[in-house]
This record gives sequence, C-alpha cells and structure tokens, in this order.
Amino acid sequence: MHNSEERLRQGTTERYCKYKHTSPLSLENAVTDMVVFSLIVINKAGGLIYHRDFHDSLNKLSVNDYLVLAGTFHGVHAITKSLTPTSLPVPQSAKTGIEVLESQTFRLTCFQTLTGTKFLLFTEPHQPNVDVIIRKVYELYADYVMKNPFYQVEMPIRCEAWDRHLGAYLRAR
Repeated sequence: MHNSEERLRQGTTERYCKYKHTSPLSLENAVTDMVVFSLIVINKAGGLIYHRDFHDSLNKLSVNDYLVLAGTFHGVHAITKSLTPTSLPVPQSAKTGIEVLESQTFRLTCFQTLTGTKFLLFTEPHQPNVDVIIRKVYELYADYVMKNPFYQVEMPIRCEAWDRHLGAYLRAR
C-alpha cells in the first residue's frame, strides 16, 4: 500500500473513532460505517423548509441560526452559479453553484432539483458515496412529501412518513 493511501486510511479511522468512540483497530468498520450529521432542505426562494440532525455530537443551533444558514447558502449558491468563466463553452442550463464544501470536520454536499429545491447533506469528510445517499434522500422526498396530498409546495415539511423513512435510512449510514 502506498504511503498516501495509508495516511488517508489512518486519518479516516481517527476521525471515525472521534465520533463513534471505538478503537482505531477496527478499520474495516470505520470505512463502511461513516457518519451522516445533518440534512437541510431549502426551497427555491431560499427559505428553510426542513432540517434534522442525525448525530448527537453536533453543536445545537437555534431555529433562527438554521434560517440564517439557509438564506446565506442560497445567496452564496446563486453567486457561485454566476462565476463560471465566460471562456468556457458551458450552456446556461449546465451552470451550477456550490456542489461540495469540505473542511477538516465535515463535508457539505448540495443537490439542487430541477424545481430549485436544495438538499444540503452534512457528512463525515470521508463519507463514501454521498451522491448515492443524497439521491436516495431525494427519492424519499419525492415518495413521501411530494406525493402527500396535504403537502403544499415550498412550505415547511411536516410529514411523519418522510421523517420515519428518512431517519431509518440515514441512521443506518
């Protein structure tokens, strides 16, 4: 194994152990049992319509902080969408804003639907297959929120079936 690969695996194990309180010796479990911290859903106008934490080690934010976070991310996403260099032959419809934001302690992945709804998933920095996870979250949203006859588009999501299925899926990560 190359030196850089070994360091990456060791770093992943150390971060995993910090959250799960396990021994660094269980590397196989560390690589497959990563952490999904939180999910935020923002409507096309930048309003917070859903947030939920899935891990106990997160600092607790107030509802107002979540509202500010949603609005700020929406603005930054719109600005970064317009930053595509004009020298690149990219059609207007293919321009996207921030898709991934990484730090030492978390990774923020943004998935924007065709209707403008944004799903922000906060995960462990080396979480594998985040794109698969966020697409499954969107699938659950389509099945349990959008097909709910009592849900009004762009309004806060209050659906027990969505909460139950989302929790079962993301806590299993």
